[in-house]
Amino acid sequence: MRILITGCTYFPSRNGQSIFMINLAEGLADQGNKVMVVLPTRDGHPKKFERNGVDILEMKSLDLGQFHADASMTFFADKEVNHILDDFRPDVIHIHDHYPLSNTFVRIGMKRHIKLVGTNHFVPDNLAPYVPGSSHFFSLLSKVMWNWMLMTFNHLDFATAPSRTAAQILREQKIKLPVYPISCGVNTKRFKPDPEIDRASWRKRFGLDTQKPAILFVGRVDAEKKIDLLINALKIRGKDDVQLVIIGNGSHRKHLEQISRHFGMEKQVHFLGFVADEDLPSLINSTDIFAMPSEAELLSIASLEAMACGKPLLLANARALPELLHDGVNGYLFDAGKPEDAAKKIDLFLSNPDTWTAMGNESLKMVQMHTLENTIAGYSMLYYALVAGNTLPNPQTEWLRIRPGAASLKNAPTAN
Repeated sequence: MRILITGCTYFPSRNGQSIFMINLAEGLADQGNKVMVVLPTRDGHPKKFERNGVDILEMKSLDLGQFHADASMTFFADKEVNHILDDFRPDVIHIHDHYPLSNTFVRIGMKRHIKLVGTNHFVPDNLAPYVPGSSHFFSLLSKVMWNWMLMTFNHLDFATAPSRTAAQILREQKIKLPVYPISCGVNTKRFKPDPEIDRASWRKRFGLDTQKPAILFVGRVDAEKKIDLLINALKIRGKDDVQLVIIGNGSHRKHLEQISRHFGMEKQVHFLGFVADEDLPSLINSTDIFAMPSEAELLSIASLEAMACGKPLLLANARALPELLHDGVNGYLFDAGKPEDAAKKIDLFLSNPDTWTAMGNESLKMVQMHTLENTIAGYSMLYYALVAGNTLPNPQTEWLRIRPGAASLKNAPTAN
């Protein structure tokens, strides 16, 4: 099968959408499919190259980095898109956002009767922080943003979302097509427990305390991730018995560093910045608890990676995060936006270190329904049914029973 994937971000970006697109494209290519990824260029220079079996085409674009580090868009690309479709002849076009380039592929793909699929990674909460004054008119802004998204997605054959919660959000927006919940997946061959790791050595390498328990955050260091909540939770506790490790870069890093200095917590909060892909599994294995305070997660690949390494979780009780956690079994949920409750849950963790291994083992069990193999198999199943003209399964009943990994659903928590 020939599959064209498009969106506004891909390698070498390290946001959730790009990580998923990379894993999906390379996983499909490994199965013998012909895969092309088309996206706006980040450096102003259009280029075409191959990476891990995937043909990648970066198109001329407008750099919007002043708004967001990963933002660039391609406008008025009808001629180029027609040439790409003439040359590649895809069976399926799979979009990963609703921005101008994806919209162009959908509009022209419809005219050519190409099968169209889309995965939604968007909620207005993720864009609102970059719109000045948006807190004063968020309801209106949210409605406009959703309408913009639906103008593209309602022309697809079907849509997917990375969790049951995310799929339900689309249904609540009155999307007019089937929405299938398919996990972003995690590479359990890369991310796995490493009982032989020299934790002290890895901690020393990154300037961490070798003795204190370590709470880890991995992701974009941007406002919507709510990392300041974790720092405030440590301040509320008023104890220097645990360290917070933050991996990633973003627009909010300087602000968070200022908060840490203001609280006198420079030695308790560690900003590691970018960590090489090959080092990330070992660094996760060298910490103790994974935390995700964001209130806008439609799944959380970083949380899945920590689960695959056998770590207990400290998650905000918001959006799709509760799907990854049985409260008190593989970690704890805290009330979203409330650092005082996060502080209580940190106290609960630190008072019972003998439970961490058992909780981590439960994370390992739960992550099996999110393996990358299940994700690739799920998309392949739907692609082939669509191209063959077969009846697609009902996404709210039959799909939950027959999809890859469905056997694990009996152990999965229900979405709040």
